Amino acid sequence: MLLGAIADDFTGASDLANTLAKEGMATTLFVGAGGKAGDCEAGVVALKTRSIPAADAVAQSLYAARWLMDQGCRQFLFKYCSTFDSTPHGNIGPVTEALLDLLGTDIAIVCPAFPATGRRIFMGHLFVGDRLLNESGMQNHPLTPMTDPDLRRFLRLQTKGEVGAIHLDTVRSGPEALSSAFAAERQAGHRLVVTDAIDDDDLRRIGKVATDHRLITGGSGIAIGLPRNFRDKNLLGNKVRPLPVPTGRGAVLCGSCSSMSQKQVADYSRDNPHYALDTGALMAGKLTVSEVTDWVLQNSHANPLVYSTADPGTVSSAQAAFGRDSVATTIERFFGELALALVDSGVRRLVVGGGETSGAVVEALSVRSLRIGAEIDPGVPALATERNGLLGLALKSGNFGAVDFFAKALQQVGTA
Repeated sequence: MLLGAIADDFTGASDLANTLAKEGMATTLFVGAGGKAGDCEAGVVALKTRSIPAADAVAQSLYAARWLMDQGCRQFLFKYCSTFDSTPHGNIGPVTEALLDLLGTDIAIVCPAFPATGRRIFMGHLFVGDRLLNESGMQNHPLTPMTDPDLRRFLRLQTKGEVGAIHLDTVRSGPEALSSAFAAERQAGHRLVVTDAIDDDDLRRIGKVATDHRLITGGSGIAIGLPRNFRDKNLLGNKVRPLPVPTGRGAVLCGSCSSMSQKQVADYSRDNPHYALDTGALMAGKLTVSEVTDWVLQNSHANPLVYSTADPGTVSSAQAAFGRDSVATTIERFFGELALALVDSGVRRLVVGGGETSGAVVEALSVRSLRIGAEIDPGVPALATERNGLLGLALKSGNFGAVDFFAKALQQVGTA
């Protein structure tokens, strides 16, 4: 294994694995660390650490990093969301600093840019489309409301030292200028350096200069330029591994409340059976997994949708009534148990919306690794694994995918 990556959620892990596979690295997605890695050039370890206490996130990330080190990795990548989902007391800064210490290196690029999905960094500020992060809808995220687009200022709340920055004009001034800029940041004692990027060429420029960087952090976009460095050293085998095609019934589960997820749920619901989870009934224990499983199986000929997706006002009301963490934990557990019941009842194609929901589903299914297939929409590949036979999956971050994503994804993760 040449490149080892740690992702703080499952949709981000599949997104990153998709990027590396498209760029020519034989890539495997691992659910947690441990055991035998098998034959791959890039290994992506999917964790579920985005919203847990920082100390726990650090411990799990370090365990994964040590496992990747044991696999012989030469370079490491810490992957978080391209909308920088965190809090002032969150995990991105502490995990990055802990990885720097473990790897014995003194600088980490911070670049969550993903231009294909509208995430761009300019003057250290994160944009989503033509809006600053805090005006994009992310300010209403139920777990990680992002109210400050200045990544340097936000990271400074989480870290022990000052945060550096390299702006777009330097990124575009050539490799020598960019290398000198990183050297200057290192000399200034800035261990985390927010680096501008507004298109894929910027990411490739950064990737080229980062060939000898031990640790890189960011969204999946920052990985675009990394495989070429290994290829230039004649380290890649350029192996193409076709994805097997599962056959059978399909279902869609969506726990994300993002603005795009709301549109996707509305679009899919027009032509397909759909079941909206009643949060009050769920919290009161009046809605059971077996009840919803029976409904899905009765409608499995039409690839039904089960969702907890709702507008910010509805979400806020539920959180006020039952507690934010309690609502999130209950819904995630419900979707995990539902996915397990469906797959063990013969569902062979499963599309999941939402990072936390995807993590709960994959953990409940107890799969160890997933193979990477074709890209469905930017950042979201088809996946295949084994659970009582071949299983096709798509794991979608809340704001990813086109409006018609669910229907497309079901077609690409297998056949009816």
